Amino acid sequence: MINFADLEGEFSNYESSKAIILPIAYEGTVTYGKGASQGPQAILKASQQLELYDEELRQDTYKIGIHTLDTVEGRDLSAEGMVEKVYLKASPLVRDEKFIVMLGGEHSLSLGMVKALRDKFADLSVLQLDAHADLRDEYEGTKYNHACVGRRMAELVPLTQVGVRSLSREEGEYIKSGKGPKVFYAGQITGRMGQVSAFDTIKEKRDWIEEVISSLSPNVYLTIDLDVLDPGIMPSVGTPEPGGLDWYETLQLLRQLAREKKIVGFDLVELAPQPGNISPDFLAAKLIYKLLGYIFH
Repeated sequence: MINFADLEGEFSNYESSKAIILPIAYEGTVTYGKGASQGPQAILKASQQLELYDEELRQDTYKIGIHTLDTVEGRDLSAEGMVEKVYLKASPLVRDEKFIVMLGGEHSLSLGMVKALRDKFADLSVLQLDAHADLRDEYEGTKYNHACVGRRMAELVPLTQVGVRSLSREEGEYIKSGKGPKVFYAGQITGRMGQVSAFDTIKEKRDWIEEVISSLSPNVYLTIDLDVLDPGIMPSVGTPEPGGLDWYETLQLLRQLAREKKIVGFDLVELAPQPGNISPDFLAAKLIYKLLGYIFH
């Protein structure tokens, strides 16, 4: 087993660690680019090369203790069965007051985490960073397809989505009905270098981060589909979409979120490693470490 960041001894044992890495190797409903089940191991492998001093925060974040669990497999399970397996795996960790970082795997797995944390936090909301709305009621014969995870989460808790730039008519109508989540489309928030996005007639929204945060409850679960990032820096996803957030834009959002809300857990999903291209794997590992730094600063 590979420990996140190659931590040993006092900084990686379960009892004293505040953060728990939960790798889930599953891609049962992936519909285009394959490989998401290999994402957790690629992230753990890349994390071995992290410098553990955070120059921005001026701290050694690893000293909070980061314990890595064995990878959970689910090759023969349906998506619904896998969601239940994640729920059963996460629930005792929540009861132990551990902060869970789930590594996917496909995005449908996030529902199991939300269910486990909702048992503890009555005022839970979810912030979903994603290129896709994932709001279909059903897809390819199941309501638990990765294309439905946003819809299922929104049925449980208030949901805010950031970075969306691909959705079906059905999903668009669900959002407009007022029953769906609050959505911040990528075209509304990514005016770079003084350029205003041509998303309808909406001008660049310099205060979009505050609007996102104000839409959330005090306790927030964060789910990050890596395709929310621009494919120029994150090509290793099943369905890369043009446009998207960049590195520092994403960190700005996460830093402010951690300051103003209590992040009670998060996941990073949909990394599909590409042979010969390790940059996306390392980005994912560093994003996890940076986010833990913000949360435990």
